[in-house]
Amino acid sequence: MIRKKYLRVLSPLVLVSLALLLTGCDSALMDPKGQVGEEQRTLILTAFGLMQIVVIPVIVMTIAFAWRYRRSNKNATYSPDWHHSNKVEAVVWFVPCVIIAFLAVLTWYTSHSLDPHKPLDVEEGGQEPMVIEAVSLDWKWLFIYPEQGIATVNEIAFPEDTPVRFRVTSGSVMNSFFIPRLGSQIYAMAGMDNDVHLIADEQGVYPGRSTNYSGAGFSDMTFDAHVGSQQDFEAWVSEVRESSESLTFPEEYYDLAAPSEDAEIQYFSEVSPSLYESIIKSFQAGGDHEARVSEFADSYAEGFGHGSAHSDDESAESHGKPMSAEAAE
Repeated sequence: MIRKKYLRVLSPLVLVSLALLLTGCDSALMDPKGQVGEEQRTLILTAFGLMQIVVIPVIVMTIAFAWRYRRSNKNATYSPDWHHSNKVEAVVWFVPCVIIAFLAVLTWYTSHSLDPHKPLDVEEGGQEPMVIEAVSLDWKWLFIYPEQGIATVNEIAFPEDTPVRFRVTSGSVMNSFFIPRLGSQIYAMAGMDNDVHLIADEQGVYPGRSTNYSGAGFSDMTFDAHVGSQQDFEAWVSEVRESSESLTFPEEYYDLAAPSEDAEIQYFSEVSPSLYESIIKSFQAGGDHEARVSEFADSYAEGFGHGSAHSDDESAESHGKPMSAEAAE
């Protein structure tokens, strides 16, 4: 009796405590700041709502049946030989089938409408799309602006209401590019050119990150996406161009590609022409990525820090082999 009394008192307290704790949670997917993110939120909520048509009645009936047919209720009908009902079977099968059919149509439609490779529609008189090339390294993000001739590490910027085509590849192992408040994530794979189209409807700073585990420094593979006016973007580009640093391929690139954890933001006012394409081609047939990594093996081993016990050959081998499509999948 005492135990039951304590349970009655503690249960509401636990529920209230959980509610208070959850008020501090922030779900970026439920607070999108772009067209793609808003459509994905609608899809998530629609699918969730449809599933509740089955989930809520099941939970309610489970509690109701347990209460009605409890041992102390002498008025409940006792039917040990009951085993079938056509009406129950019809409801149990028909409702889930309708929900699954609706979800199938919805999934098919949104798989095409939210295709990350599909360019976003530009309104008449709207901003022209821009291109940003993203390269995942160990353990940082390199962003190249081919139209502006600049590059950055762990920071990007672009104007609001401007469609952005992110070309995404990897200079090392498989990774994943994701800005939660803007929409779709996309995988980054060595020797492959992937892309995703995003847009921001509001100004702000939106955190981005890697969402595919890639080693010791994975947790620090984060970056900020600064979204402002066209004037803000042009001022940011001017600031980057004031940097004295340049990024040439292959020498300075492979120095930058050496593994490092918690990498700082860097600006490069000049980059090699077709730097992004050069990185991709270095992994393909006839590419020299493996030889280049061997050449820069010392800096790779030094970049590991705690991994200095590995030989230069092992370091070059672990970072020098291009990833095939089959291995990536």
